[in-house]
Amino acid sequence: MPGKRGRRRSPGHRSRTARAELSFSVSHMERLLWEGHYAQRLSSSAPVYLVAIIQYLAARVLELARHEAQNSSRRRLTPELVDVAARSNTLLSDLFRTILEPGQSPQRDGVPCGGARHREGGVVIG
Repeated sequence: MPGKRGRRRSPGHRSRTARAELSFSVSHMERLLWEGHYAQRLSSSAPVYLVAIIQYLAARVLELARHEAQNSSRRRLTPELVDVAARSNTLLSDLFRTILEPGQSPQRDGVPCGGARHREGGVVIG
């Protein structure tokens, strides 16, 4: 049959995400680490480890938010429930302490970062 054929991979090829049985993309995390210039050298296991940690934290926060929703007789998770769940857990609240409160501008070392530029459709920070 003439035409394009799909790219064929060897039967043993599996992505790092599949091998580690993760849901979040390891390749995407590796690209972000390289583009961010976080280190001169990067081990091959660093993005896998970081993705595993992020996936675990996301699952934990969503589980806590589900319990908050059940306790307040709600059927859907909302950003407010996720925020309440993350802040009610002492370990997670310590970890997420640097996340902005709604309506706050970003700060580094107590000094506001840049200025907010207004444009059509919302506010752009930068």
